[in-house]
Amino acid sequence: MLNEPTVVAIGTDDNKVLAVGNEAKEMLGRTPGNIITSRPLRDGVIADYVTTEAMLRFFIDKVCGASRFFKPEVMICVPAGVTSVERRAVLDATLSAGAKVAYLIDEPLAAAIGAQIPIANPSGNMIVDIGGGTTEAAVICLGGVVVHASVRAGGNKIDEAIQIGVRKKYGLIIGENQAEEIKIKLGSAIQVKNSENKTLPVRGRDAVTGLPRTIEITTFEVADMISATVQKIISGVKEVLEQTPPELASDIIDKGIVLSGGTSLLTNLDKFMTEATGVPCHVAENPLMCVALGTGLALENLDLYKRSVTKR
Repeated sequence: MLNEPTVVAIGTDDNKVLAVGNEAKEMLGRTPGNIITSRPLRDGVIADYVTTEAMLRFFIDKVCGASRFFKPEVMICVPAGVTSVERRAVLDATLSAGAKVAYLIDEPLAAAIGAQIPIANPSGNMIVDIGGGTTEAAVICLGGVVVHASVRAGGNKIDEAIQIGVRKKYGLIIGENQAEEIKIKLGSAIQVKNSENKTLPVRGRDAVTGLPRTIEITTFEVADMISATVQKIISGVKEVLEQTPPELASDIIDKGIVLSGGTSLLTNLDKFMTEATGVPCHVAENPLMCVALGTGLALENLDLYKRSVTKR
């Protein structure tokens, strides 16, 4: 299984792709003038078609081998709320990148399958997948999405909020990777009374002098910086609950809400969501891999999930 970020490094002289995935992510904020790093997917949809196609080709070659003798079948998951035009663009890019057949599955369905939720049952389940670009909240029943909301807030927006917060409070400019490190080590959805207020040294560039400088940031400060983004995520979850039919709402109260995606591991997020919604929330086993595992399972068991996927 391949698990890499959707980041691409491109040479500006010839527009050649130099690195993709983990290698490209390590270049963020470190490139010379003739190399740029790009995220061709924005908020879960294609923002740069050509770069997306090149990235998909790289990933397909990495899994199947560059000198492959056959074209693979590929399944891609997309946010549940994307338009038909956006879906078609993903399918076209996948086929152009070397796929024999391209399938699409809605991200909440893939996450639910990966979290071992029986999506085909005539009983309601709710999944909240908090990815890098978007948060997908959905109620699932009989193999389909009944109610959903897609919020353009996720791990990347939290990283951006930390970058902005550090610059506003301390006049210090930090990079994306460092903001992500702060989120992982200090991030908390809320300030919890009597909890340890951890500190972390942060190095960056002074916004005024341009010189390197080090500060210390605390858990409580980070919680303040990311609170608006966390509230957006909570609002999306509430929106879905408010639109859920009474019969399915009863099922969800009994079973609780399942959280997946890397940002679901944010400290105290499950507790905060439980308090905000009144519905028990718990993080899925192996939340980072739920979508990838679910997509793989759906591809391997097409007969079982044929009503949940789109084929081209």
